[in-house]
Amino acid sequence: MQKKTFKRAAQLRRSLYGFLITGVLAGGAHAEQAATTPQKGGNLLVAIDTDPNCLDPQQAGNNNSLNIGRQLTDSLTDQDPQSGKIVPWLATHWQVDDNNRRFTFTLRDGVTFSDGTPFTAQSVKDNFEAIIKLGAKASLASTYLKGLKQIDVPDAHTVVITFDQPNAQFLQATSTMSLGFFAPKTVNATSEARCQGELTGTGPFVLKKFIHNQKVDLVRRTGYQWPSSIAAHQGESYLDGVEYRVIPESGVRFGSLISGQLDVNVGVTPQDEALLLAKKINLIARANPGLVYSLFPNQSNPLMADKQVRSALNLAIDRDALKPVLSRYQNVATSVLAKTTPLYQDLSAQLKYDPQEAEKILDQAGWQRQANGVRSKNGEPLRFTISYWQSAPFLEVVQQQLRKVGIDLQLEKAPISQVVARQASGKLVVDFYNLTRSDPDVLRTVFDANGRNVNKRAPGEVDKLLVQSSETLDAQQRQQDVTKASSLLISEGDAIPLVELATIIGTGQNVHGFHFDASSRFQLYDTWLSAKE
Repeated sequence: MQKKTFKRAAQLRRSLYGFLITGVLAGGAHAEQAATTPQKGGNLLVAIDTDPNCLDPQQAGNNNSLNIGRQLTDSLTDQDPQSGKIVPWLATHWQVDDNNRRFTFTLRDGVTFSDGTPFTAQSVKDNFEAIIKLGAKASLASTYLKGLKQIDVPDAHTVVITFDQPNAQFLQATSTMSLGFFAPKTVNATSEARCQGELTGTGPFVLKKFIHNQKVDLVRRTGYQWPSSIAAHQGESYLDGVEYRVIPESGVRFGSLISGQLDVNVGVTPQDEALLLAKKINLIARANPGLVYSLFPNQSNPLMADKQVRSALNLAIDRDALKPVLSRYQNVATSVLAKTTPLYQDLSAQLKYDPQEAEKILDQAGWQRQANGVRSKNGEPLRFTISYWQSAPFLEVVQQQLRKVGIDLQLEKAPISQVVARQASGKLVVDFYNLTRSDPDVLRTVFDANGRNVNKRAPGEVDKLLVQSSETLDAQQRQQDVTKASSLLISEGDAIPLVELATIIGTGQNVHGFHFDASSRFQLYDTWLSAKE
């Protein structure tokens, strides 16, 4: 069978996903950073706004957890954030068969886990098979491996991964920390122990301490010698360590960054941006690719099983009116996919604001206004609650807009652990979140009726399209499938898109080499500290 080298595979990826994602640096200077010689040493103090909850990147799904997990583990490949090209990391090269079913990776020499255990082809097999066993607990990683048929290990440096069907998304998936690697002691540990810190990876940092709702401490990995091919240096990380401090209060994060008590704030709020820039704090911003912040109606609930209610929700939201509470680096949604996602198409025509039509639909469906302004039907009010942990002030605007047409949206902000538990129960009437990934297959991860099925709905046409889009190698056909699936998700009310997430991070003038990866998360291997002024 004819083989394609990784160069040809990368060309295929570009033909499928031709796109450019850029970051923004405001208030600082690239030239100054480039001209300064990196220094080794120092502990980077990073503020995060929520408890990471679970540190295992093979299980975790929120950005704080994944940003920590990325420092502990490496991946077979990396993805260039500028071009989207898939490049070598733990795999020096790879071959893909003609129908994208079989992937053969050649691994680099000398890689070890932090306990000294060698990283081999068997490590890849053991980790991927463990992810399959984790099932729904590996909420992202398991979907990347869906259809896995077998993994062969011809020798210690060669691993052959075969799927039942063509898999157009897998090569990009191998660049994510969700498919990163851990030593046998971690693979054999319980899922709970892994979440709480039983993590021995190949990465440039090692976990030292994890105290819930307080901090996560990492230290430099001695002897690390295998960074990604797009890293800016070789050898060990520059930093002695990284301390993530859980600081929910935005005012405390702001003041601590200004005073120099913190080096990095990964939870910059829109109202603080201008003040931080005035204080000569660098703001590094990047739009997140993937699924935008959306409402996801649970159609197993009688209220949201009514398509007319779902249609009214969409029509009652004025997305342009959300802009005043957004960051200058954010945008309102124009599809279920963010603009920076490969194969994105503008579907804003399906997201029009028409409150009169929303009221007409609800009237026809028998939802009548009561004296308090809230509609009801058969004695049941048109009311539901959203549980969320993110900083999302735009939800309060959405709440006001829905109230105008008689829909009573209740907002409940809670700790991430509580929200995750409620989501896992499947009982929320409407779910709310986003999901970052630099591949449109993120839609299959969330909506596939035979997978996560966030809507709890029966299989339909959209599922066929999502599966087709994950298998086809024809760029034009994949574009058509993704666009049609996105359109159906909106028209059926499976997703009610609101806002595109942008990651906005503030750093002190002493922080250098801090940059985003292709999924708007960060790897601290190249980051270093200069003396504070």
